[in-house]
Amino acid sequence: MVMARKEVLVQLDDGLVAQLDALAHALSINRSELIRRATKALIDAEVVAKADQELQEAYRRQPQDRRMAKVGLEMTQATLNEW
Repeated sequence: MVMARKEVLVQLDDGLVAQLDALAHALSINRSELIRRATKALIDAEVVAKADQELQEAYRRQPQDRRMAKVGLEMTQATLNEW
């Protein structure tokens, strides 16, 4: 499904444009697609970073039970050994 798009004017220095164009060429896509992908990747990374930060804050407020941490570690090690 093609979503509606809005044209956005962005000012970039010549060096950055040259790097964008080189990468777009290497990926066989146009500059706009590269910028769309990069923007989406940045937004996704920020969402993950926020979720990670919230999880860390939750553990600071409610530290993990040491027994549960030990069980989790044992389960992880057992799973890794199976691989």
